[in-house]
Amino acid sequence: MRKYKLERNTFETKVTVEINLDGKGQSNIDTGIGFFDHMLTLFSFHGSFDLNIKCDGDLHVDGHHTVEDIGITLGQAFFRALGEKKGINRFGTFYVPMDEALARAVVDISNRPYLVYDVQLKNSKLGNMDTQNFKEFFRAFVNESRVTLHLCALYGDNDHHIIESVFKAFGRALKEAVRIESDKVPSTKGIL
Repeated sequence: MRKYKLERNTFETKVTVEINLDGKGQSNIDTGIGFFDHMLTLFSFHGSFDLNIKCDGDLHVDGHHTVEDIGITLGQAFFRALGEKKGINRFGTFYVPMDEALARAVVDISNRPYLVYDVQLKNSKLGNMDTQNFKEFFRAFVNESRVTLHLCALYGDNDHHIIESVFKAFGRALKEAVRIESDKVPSTKGIL
C-alpha cells in the first residue's frame, strides 16, 4: 500500500497528516478552519485517498500558517507515499462543474514543482477561511510533492462553487496521475 504518516511541529503549528493513495476516499479532517476541512474532505473523497489531517495552529493570528503548513506536510507525505513512482500514469487532467462554475486541474508528477493558479474569487473570505490562502496551500503542496499543477477556474459566479470545483478537480486529476498502469517509470529518462 502506498501510504505515509508525517508530523510537522513548529512554533506556529502542529500538523499530522496520514495519506493512503490506494484508499477509498475516507477522511478525518480537523484543521480548525471549517471551510478548509470541507475542501480537504472533498479532495480526499474525489481522489479516493484515505486522508487524516489534524492541525493545531495559531489561528488567533490568522489562518495562513495553518493552511501553508498543511500544504507542506500533505505534499511531503504525498511524495513519500508515491515511493519510486514505478508504473504510475504520471499525468492527470480533470474538469469538474459545480452548478454555474467550471474548473480544470492538470497535473504532472514530474519531480519539477510548478504551480499555475488561475482562480479568481470575489470575496476575501469563505466561511472562516481567507480566500488568498488557497493559493498558499497549493503552492506549498506543489513545492513539497514536486508536481507540476495547473489549476484554472474557467468561469463561475459563486465563490463557494468555484473553489469547490477546483478542489474536486484537483483530487480527480491526482487520482488519475497516481493510478498504476504498468511496471515502468513513465519517463524517457528512466527516473522521475
